[in-house]
Amino acid sequence: MATEVNGDAAAEGTGLVFHPMDQFIVKPLFGGDVVAWYTVTNVTLWMGITVLAIFALLVLGTSKRAVIPSRTQSVGELAYGFIYKMIEDVAGKDGIKYFPYIMTLFMFIVFSNFLGLLPMAFTTTSHIAVTGGLAVAVFLSVTVIGFYKHGFGFLNIFWIAQAPLILRPILALIEVISYFVRPLSHSIRLAGNMMAGHAVIKVFAAFAAVLAISPFSIIAITAMYALEVLVAFIQAYVFAILTCVYLKDALHPHH
Repeated sequence: MATEVNGDAAAEGTGLVFHPMDQFIVKPLFGGDVVAWYTVTNVTLWMGITVLAIFALLVLGTSKRAVIPSRTQSVGELAYGFIYKMIEDVAGKDGIKYFPYIMTLFMFIVFSNFLGLLPMAFTTTSHIAVTGGLAVAVFLSVTVIGFYKHGFGFLNIFWIAQAPLILRPILALIEVISYFVRPLSHSIRLAGNMMAGHAVIKVFAAFAAVLAISPFSIIAITAMYALEVLVAFIQAYVFAILTCVYLKDALHPHH
């Protein structure tokens, strides 16, 4: 996400012209304006950089493992222990076997979020196509796991046996709707938070061109940037912990 003064911010009449949403436009890297499924775009580039950064931390950074870890090894071990503990606490011991998948999700999202804060970078998790793909993958995975583990007994997730009998059909309908809305809420939460914060920073950056209010704009940019650093981690954590909650439902569908 670029935080530089917007190039298109210019005086026009009595107002400023700036386009805070331009930073989210998908553009081909090698000319042309048409974006097809096979086109290499700025999204492709930054997703590739994200994968390389994760590889550098978790593979290259821990290749020379030592009893007294290096800084890179310490960060890798901290991330490993953090996700392992989260899965164990939320999904239980049965969920540990799915650690590689959840660890991969968390690392990809957190690196995408943090890399998007670099000047001239592109925040891939601000696009619903990316977050939607991740959310649908989680939804399908936990559904398949649920049916594989329990067969049609997995449908007990929708039947609240503790509720009064007369309310159970209504609650079952609500549970079904809630279940199928999961990928939508899972993806929009992440994309919406990342897009909103970056857009606000871009707006403040545009106002920094106005001499009279530039000090206030710089203070606002600094505050928003600090908040976005926090949001970048929190949103990755929320995505991962919700995945653990859904996994728990698949492993233990009985209310």
